[in-house]
Amino acid sequence: MKKKHAVLFDMDGVLVDSEPVIEAAAIAGLKEFGVDAKPEDFVPFVGMGEDKYIGGVAEKYGVPYKLEMKKRVYEIYVEIVPEKLKVYGGTLGLLNRLAAEKRPIALASSADRVKVHANLRVAGIDPGIFGAIVTGEDVVNKKPAPDIYLAAAEGLGCLPEECVVAEDAISGVKAAGAAGMKCVAVTTSFSARQLEEAGADVVIDEIGELYRALITIDAL
Repeated sequence: MKKKHAVLFDMDGVLVDSEPVIEAAAIAGLKEFGVDAKPEDFVPFVGMGEDKYIGGVAEKYGVPYKLEMKKRVYEIYVEIVPEKLKVYGGTLGLLNRLAAEKRPIALASSADRVKVHANLRVAGIDPGIFGAIVTGEDVVNKKPAPDIYLAAAEGLGCLPEECVVAEDAISGVKAAGAAGMKCVAVTTSFSARQLEEAGADVVIDEIGELYRALITIDAL
């Protein structure tokens, strides 16, 4: 019998729909630093962590990035996330199903801990359901580097080839590939074609479809 793969979850765009929330917070926060950002400015930096997400846009407008920018954006994020965060329909059922069958699962988000825990709290997800939680503050090199997924696998005590990554961003799909892991990508942030070109092994339209994809990958 084939061993069940561990699942390493990205958070934003995979378990919860938080991209509109961080985008709104970033636009409002950057405005206080003289940056009149537009929604489309953030697209190239999705999945890379807030230093790049905020800093890349600030620098596009010729304003040097400062950590105070991220601090302010997160303050705004925490204020608005209870009203604006959406949990994908299949998220809680999937996590409970995986936990019930004792499949190892980890959370690997490029966001800082304050954002990760705010999302978990609002979504009603018990952090204890994950065998490991790795945030952007725990690694030096962010996605598309493989560091965060390698750290999550290590936290679970699994080898890279024993892991499947659940992603939504091109940078995250590339990170999974660089880590030597299979990747199931959900089309919440990018098109199926873009995700396939980035190297996704399986593309799904919503997170509730992940379990069936896992069964297929386990059987390989």
